[in-house]
Amino acid sequence: MELGRPVTEDFLYNEPPQIKLIAGLGNPGPDYRDTRHNIGFRVVDTLARRYTIGWDFSEPGLEFGRGAVKGRAVQLLKPQRYMNRSGPPVVAFLEKFCISHREILVIHDDIDLEFGRLKIKKKGGDGGHKGIRSMIDAFGTGDFARLRVGIDHPGEEVDVVDHVLGQYNDREAGNLAEFINRASKASVTVLCDGVNAGMNQFNRKSATNF
Repeated sequence: MELGRPVTEDFLYNEPPQIKLIAGLGNPGPDYRDTRHNIGFRVVDTLARRYTIGWDFSEPGLEFGRGAVKGRAVQLLKPQRYMNRSGPPVVAFLEKFCISHREILVIHDDIDLEFGRLKIKKKGGDGGHKGIRSMIDAFGTGDFARLRVGIDHPGEEVDVVDHVLGQYNDREAGNLAEFINRASKASVTVLCDGVNAGMNQFNRKSATNF
C-alpha cells in the first residue's frame, strides 16, 4: 500500500478477520531468553504484563494466557518447542479452540529489517525465517498476519545463526525496552483496529530513530 493513499472500499474488503490470538515466536529455556531470536516472546510477555494476562494455561508444546486488551478478548501464546518446530503445536491449538489461521497475529524477529523497524504483513512467504516456515508448513498456507520486528542483518562477516542467537549490542540494549513497547502497541492496534490500521501506522520507515 502506498503511504498517503486513501483507504478505498476494495482495500477495506481485503481486511483480514478480527484477530483473536497473538503468538510470539522464540526458543524455550533461559539460555535463549535474551537473544535476538526471542524478541517475539518478549513482545507478548510485555502485553501480558501490561494487560494482566497470566500464563496460566498450557497445551502440549506451548503456553498461553487468556484475557482482554482494551475490551477485546484475546489469547496470547508462546510455542515451547524450538523455533523450527513452532508450527505443529500452534496448529493443534487452533484446531482445538476453533480459531482460523486468518485470526492470528504472529510476532517474530526479522534480520531483513534494521533494528527499530516494524513491518506488519497480512500474509506471505517465510522470508528464510525457520519459525515462519514451520507455521506455513503446518498450516498449509502463508495466509496469516505477521508483525516483523527488525533485529538487523549482521553482514557477511558474522554468521546469521550467531547473530540471531546472540545478545544485543550496547546500542540495541539501550533502546530495546522502547522498541518492544512500540511493537506491543502495534500488536494492540492490529487487535483492536485491524491489520490495515496497523500497517498504516507502523510500516513507515521513519518510525525508527534508533
